[in-house]
Amino acid sequence: MGNEQRGGFASSFGFLMAAVGSAVGLGNLWGFPYKMGANGGFAFLVVYLVLAVLVGFVIMLGEFVIGRKTGKSVLCAYPKLGKKYGFLGVFGVLVPVLILSFYCVLGGYCIKYALANLGDVFHAKWGYLASGMDTGTFFGAFTGDMGAATVFSLIFVVLTGLIILGGVSDGIEKFSKVAMPALFVLLVIVIIRSVTLPGAGAGLEFMFKPNWEPFAGLGWLHVLKTAAGQMFFSLSLGMGIMVTFGSYLPKSENLIKQSIVVPAADTIVAIMAGLAVMPAVFAAGLEPGAGPGLLYVTLQTVFESMGAAGPIFGFMLYFLVFIAAITSSVSLLEVLTSSFIDKSEEKGKAPNRKLATIITTLVVAAGATLVSCDGLGANGVWVPFQKCFEQIPVWCDCWLDFFDCISEGILMPVSCLIMSLLIGWKWGPKFLQDEIEQEGNVFKAKGFILFCFKFAAPVILLFVLFGQLVDFGILNVAI
Repeated sequence: MGNEQRGGFASSFGFLMAAVGSAVGLGNLWGFPYKMGANGGFAFLVVYLVLAVLVGFVIMLGEFVIGRKTGKSVLCAYPKLGKKYGFLGVFGVLVPVLILSFYCVLGGYCIKYALANLGDVFHAKWGYLASGMDTGTFFGAFTGDMGAATVFSLIFVVLTGLIILGGVSDGIEKFSKVAMPALFVLLVIVIIRSVTLPGAGAGLEFMFKPNWEPFAGLGWLHVLKTAAGQMFFSLSLGMGIMVTFGSYLPKSENLIKQSIVVPAADTIVAIMAGLAVMPAVFAAGLEPGAGPGLLYVTLQTVFESMGAAGPIFGFMLYFLVFIAAITSSVSLLEVLTSSFIDKSEEKGKAPNRKLATIITTLVVAAGATLVSCDGLGANGVWVPFQKCFEQIPVWCDCWLDFFDCISEGILMPVSCLIMSLLIGWKWGPKFLQDEIEQEGNVFKAKGFILFCFKFAAPVILLFVLFGQLVDFGILNVAI
């Protein structure tokens, strides 16, 4: 009964698509292009790739090992390795709750923008053009409308919950095996249109022509800090996802191979997202480092400038961002659902996936409603500690940033830092070797992996934590 309720992946390809889907999300299609744009393009890309090898690969491997070794989701996996590590399991479920609370809101925005562009395709009154607003005004009007923003956010939450209700193999795996190839095809189509726009060559040059100017003076610190934070969030590290997915893997699965393939696929999609966005932005003569507004304001301006074809490509881009977002939200909600199921089994209760999904979905819906009503801080909704500061720091300027600061800013880097130190200095190579070498698999690059766990990953994760605290305004340091 417990195994049926908990489930597992039916195939290696299904696991791969689900794991890649969890990593590929708004961090790739939204965060990567604008952070690359704000940090010199090529210089950012090089640093990102180096960090993915030194940190992304080994942390993902560690989480896979912990999940498969214990056979439990993140909440129960760490206590099984030692009761004193239980707090890491708590971090692992708190992070998805906080992230989903704002992630589902951004996913709801994608639904709204996809429909607005689709409306323009059919000249419908609910289209973007029918509103008569410019892109900035349209975005502000939507986020300022508490009712509309909340409805679209809750639609995204419900869709996520419905996929989780199907279980691991019939829900997550089947959805991911269709969604991820579809995302890739749509992304290729948008890239072809983007790179063929007049003036798009400047965007390609920006991305791939060697440019070390951003490293001048202390600029390299800013590029390193930003790339490290992007890599960390983009690969879904410290969210409990890879521990939970690892618990579903059979002993025959090659953990090192999966730990290489997932970050590699994630990085390829991130670069493709840059190819879809940057050439179009340069072709339209817009600012490549426009910040988070790049997705909802700048790109909508690009589509508006394409004439009759604009709404078609606008719909395609926002729909593929929606696919990327929901594959990630499904993985995050599965962390909560599987933890609920595992905890019920530990208490001797019959696990019930349907009940677990309903409860966790309602929790996320409550958080998403709060973030939606806040409207990215524009609607005057009370945020903790906000009134304590004359100049409000980023970490409490709105509910999205407040939740993001606790999860991405603090809990994720701290939990991964502690895990890397435990593996590197306490549990030792045998902890990894016993699990990696199951059923004849070989522990390749052992020396490199152990070096990364002991030295490279902890140092870089400390820098990630420092960078996050600076970005969120907790530390007042200029970088």
